[in-house]
Amino acid sequence: MRNFYINDKGQAQALSTIKLIPKDFENNNHIGVYWLGGGGAMINSFGTIIMIDPLLEGFDMPLLIDMVAEPRDVTKVDGYFVSHVDNDHYSRPTLKHLAPVTREVHTSHYVASLMKDECGVDACGHTWWDEVDIDDVNVKFTPADHNWQNDLEEFNYRVWAKEEYSGFYVTTHGKKIWYVGDSRLMEEQLQMEEPDIILFDFSDNEYHIGLENAYKLANTYPNSKLILIHWGTVDAPEMTPFNGNPDDLINNVVNPERVVVLRPGEEYILE
Repeated sequence: MRNFYINDKGQAQALSTIKLIPKDFENNNHIGVYWLGGGGAMINSFGTIIMIDPLLEGFDMPLLIDMVAEPRDVTKVDGYFVSHVDNDHYSRPTLKHLAPVTREVHTSHYVASLMKDECGVDACGHTWWDEVDIDDVNVKFTPADHNWQNDLEEFNYRVWAKEEYSGFYVTTHGKKIWYVGDSRLMEEQLQMEEPDIILFDFSDNEYHIGLENAYKLANTYPNSKLILIHWGTVDAPEMTPFNGNPDDLINNVVNPERVVVLRPGEEYILE
């Protein structure tokens, strides 16, 4: 099933949201990967819940989808990871409301300082290649190149270091899941151990990977399933970061059957 269509504004749009339910946070005796809409993802590894860049409320742009859950519906988060400062990834309202049910929060040193000042949340700060163990889940911070703020005068009140932006390489029960993150293509990203799943941002945008480099990255790991993220969510047809079309990947990558188009909130189970 395609799980998407082209809407009347020309955007590839995801089909209707599947709401998260309490069972999604329980030990279901498998590893489940969920797209939360936008750039967000959740991994349930035998009951250990890892959320990456969850955005459940308070976004400042109109959306094409319903949120996958209200914060009150989230029963627990064992590891809450944020890749960078942009508000479609670091959601202040979501963090504040999930903090009472969250065991650990991990992000860059800079974003950790913001979390303390803005949300009253104590987060652990990290840099590239740092590793975090939560139960049987290992999360490694991987390089990303997305410091677009340095190119705009209005954000020149500080220098935005590359190390403040990251991806996450998750290893659990012998399975490997890589959240590449918002990033231009980097040489380091072409030298990873091949993952079972790549949570794949494929935006045709100069501060994201760009389509040609998306094909290059996908074809570097020809056996990895590609779960598509960062598309089909935001009602902004003029903004390329939000407007990837799954057909572009399906038509241009090796083994196109590995492209996985989920509905927001839908679970993909690793065999």
